[in-house]
Amino acid sequence: MNQYRLQPEELPTWRQRIALRVLNMFGWKMLFRPLPGPRGIAVVYPHTSNWDFVVGLLGKWAVALPFRWLAKDSLFRIPLLGKWFLSLGGQPVDRSAPQGMIRAQAERMHREPWYWLAITPEGTRSYRPHWKSGFYQLALAAGVPLLLVYIDYPNKTFGVVDHLELTGDQEQDMARIRAIYAGHEGKHPELAAPIVLADRRDAGNA
Repeated sequence: MNQYRLQPEELPTWRQRIALRVLNMFGWKMLFRPLPGPRGIAVVYPHTSNWDFVVGLLGKWAVALPFRWLAKDSLFRIPLLGKWFLSLGGQPVDRSAPQGMIRAQAERMHREPWYWLAITPEGTRSYRPHWKSGFYQLALAAGVPLLLVYIDYPNKTFGVVDHLELTGDQEQDMARIRAIYAGHEGKHPELAAPIVLADRRDAGNA
């Protein structure tokens, strides 16, 4: 994977170089491979600490790609903070009306010329016994690939290199996802959810 390691001097803008140098200053290295298309879902795992957001945001600035992310719509109504979230790529979601959310989000992705959506399938920094299945149902509905992102604290590695096309065979697909994430640990490994999907009743909550 050394060929995928980003170096500040390779980046085209000073903003990108500064973001990567800040990561490097704190001991982090970033691995990056060009995305497999203009649309897809970036699955971010494990998510066990607030520091994940900081590392992820610096990485986003380093590659200068406008990844989007979902959050409950009430957060975007907070003065000033809501506008900041929007500027960072946040997309408000009305979680009180989950029916049809997957279909609506898939349509939204295809209306845009470039739309990569970052999702933390655990849905929380606290332990839960499974992943939410919304990311999986959305990828199938939209017909887009996955980017499997890891923030590996023991090795101080932010990996944005692993791409996966889903087959629709859930058991097979999840086995492949587990294999890619094997050996990568979050800041609090005991809080990481096992890589298994919840039943489909939570599919509306991506």
